[in-house]
Amino acid sequence: MGILLTVIVLSAAIALGVLVIHLLNAQHDERIAAFHYGHPGPAVPGPGSLAPRKARRREGASGRGTSGNR
Repeated sequence: MGILLTVIVLSAAIALGVLVIHLLNAQHDERIAAFHYGHPGPAVPGPGSLAPRKARRREGASGRGTSGNR
């Protein structure tokens, strides 16, 4: 009887662990789907891809920091 109870408890613990991992993976997938990584332009060439893109510059990227001389 003790062995049967132990097997049932271990099986329930494993099933609970599988359920928790499955739920966490689903939550992680939803977070990844919310963020679109990559270039913001269209994936295929088309009318939208002909427009010139503005160059993105970070402040201080040229080496001339705005916080003073170092």
